Amino acid sequence: MIRYSLRCENTHEFEGWFSESADFDRQVASGFLTCPVCNSASISKLLMAPSVSTARKKDEMQTLAMDTMRRDVFQKLKEAVATIKANSEDVGTRFPEEARKIHYGESDARGIIGQTTMDEAQALLEEGIEIAALPVLPDDVN
Repeated sequence: MIRYSLRCENTHEFEGWFSESADFDRQVASGFLTCPVCNSASISKLLMAPSVSTARKKDEMQTLAMDTMRRDVFQKLKEAVATIKANSEDVGTRFPEEARKIHYGESDARGIIGQTTMDEAQALLEEGIEIAALPVLPDDVN
């Protein structure tokens, strides 16, 4: 749709929406387009500044979209971490030992969370024990 600022012969200004530029010309020629104030059919287009999409506008829109997307992603990540914590046993610093017991069938299978060193985490992975680090997230993401 194209929006034109219009003026009648009696200087009443109004706007009109048209499907294409030729649509305005057809409506004026047929007398279909009239002033909503005085009903004059002598209508002309006013000069209008084009709506230009600048690089700055595009950057602002992209930044806004990225900020919104980032907030959504962080919110979903926070929800996932909260779900994991709510459904797991916190074994603290005993994590490597408990993970091995579960892996080797010495303890019942269950979800566990806890702390370990990078070296111990690497050793667990080398043994074929699947582990993953939970991210520490800020409470408020802007």
